[in-house]
Amino acid sequence: MTERNLHFVIPTYRLRDVGETVEAYDDNFRRSGQTAPITVFDDSSLANHEKYYAGLERTRTHNDLFYVGPAEKEQFVSYICKRLRDRKLDVLVRNLFRPSYGGNRNFTLMYTLGDLMISADDDMRPYALIEDSPESLADDEISRGKLIPRGANGHTRKSYDILESFRDILGKTVAEAPPNYERGELLVDTAMDLETNTSLGLARENSLFLREGKVSRNAIVKMAQTFRTGTNDIDAADYIEMFLEDHDRHDAESLNDTYVLVNFRPCVTTVNWRMDCGVAGYDNSTGLPPFFPTRLRFEDYIYRLWVQQPSVAAAHVDSAQTHIKNNYMRDPLASELFNEAICTLLKNKIRASLRKVDEVGISFDYEGAVTLADSQEILHGAQSLHSRLLDAQAHARSDERREALALFAASLARTFYEFEPDFFQQNVSRIVDDEIGLIRSSLEIWPTLLEIVYFRKNCHSLPMRHVRNQQPGARKPTEAGDKARAA
Repeated sequence: MTERNLHFVIPTYRLRDVGETVEAYDDNFRRSGQTAPITVFDDSSLANHEKYYAGLERTRTHNDLFYVGPAEKEQFVSYICKRLRDRKLDVLVRNLFRPSYGGNRNFTLMYTLGDLMISADDDMRPYALIEDSPESLADDEISRGKLIPRGANGHTRKSYDILESFRDILGKTVAEAPPNYERGELLVDTAMDLETNTSLGLARENSLFLREGKVSRNAIVKMAQTFRTGTNDIDAADYIEMFLEDHDRHDAESLNDTYVLVNFRPCVTTVNWRMDCGVAGYDNSTGLPPFFPTRLRFEDYIYRLWVQQPSVAAAHVDSAQTHIKNNYMRDPLASELFNEAICTLLKNKIRASLRKVDEVGISFDYEGAVTLADSQEILHGAQSLHSRLLDAQAHARSDERREALALFAASLARTFYEFEPDFFQQNVSRIVDDEIGLIRSSLEIWPTLLEIVYFRKNCHSLPMRHVRNQQPGARKPTEAGDKARAA
């Protein structure tokens, strides 16, 4: 069997900072004796591209570095629209690939169609924070970690062979999984409801437990992910909880705690409610579902539903990476809280109405209606938090702390439309209706787009730029080589 090509991609909208990420992963690959083309998929505006692209050219990499930015994306989308030969579909296609968390990742799926893909967010790093004195895990325990004060000792950076850990399992059957992989139905987190990815309350320690269940030996591992340290996979409510409990903290947006792993081990499951697309790999050899093209943060939720097919499996690989939480161009924490509340509503509605799962998509019956009870539940949670902030403000120990709490309380009120129930319900309904309409339309047209791209890639390369950066000890590829790699 011919080994499939493996691509390493970095979706970003922070071109200013992505060069550091590129060099970090390139160094990890070199030290591990691995090679893979690195492609940056940039959601920047044309103005930011012109401002920061030169910084990408100043990077030094041993692996070939490619770039898909605003110009290349426009060429790609224009080609798709031309092939569809229906001007009425242009808006739908452009929305599917619009600048957004999901839209940018949909470009990565198209460009790696037929191959294997590993993806890392621009604020990930290829090392993990591991406790110096690891503890043994329980029989059904897959990982254990804890939050510690930033700057505390007792843990060490440890690097792993990221590419090889994915190659060990991605695209293979469960029967081919290495013998050290545990097998089960799904993972359960002691600190989080994984089906909706919502916190059960701030926890200083957490464990992942493997629930027993049969995994078909013939199921193919279509997606996999590493474990994560630095910033754990927690939601905005937990960040706010940290801010409230630290009476000396003056900045709600900063993070004064670090998540370290005590121990972990790899596993393969039939269901994966803990999908973390920031550190994930995909078997894209026959095409995959689209990420939800949303500006909210639940673009990967489709994969949590799609992977439940008996013929498909998911894995946590034998390596870990670190998230450094880059606040540059990130939404304020109050906005993150609002977005996560809407995401939870959408996840519940889609999951409850799921009708069908097929090779490259899902079908569900929910059409976007938001009841008064839906909006009131969200609003009640925000109002309760606002009351806690005002109470903490009244008991603050310093003027700086008091001012910080007041500013955050005001930001929360603005974000939730000053808690005016009718106005809030109206706006939430509009947002949900827009998101659901776009998602449903995207799922319908996606198989057609995959066919167009599949045949295009058999004959021509997709629009892509080879970054003329410095490659120490490496021969510059020829133009023909560029086209072969792009294809």
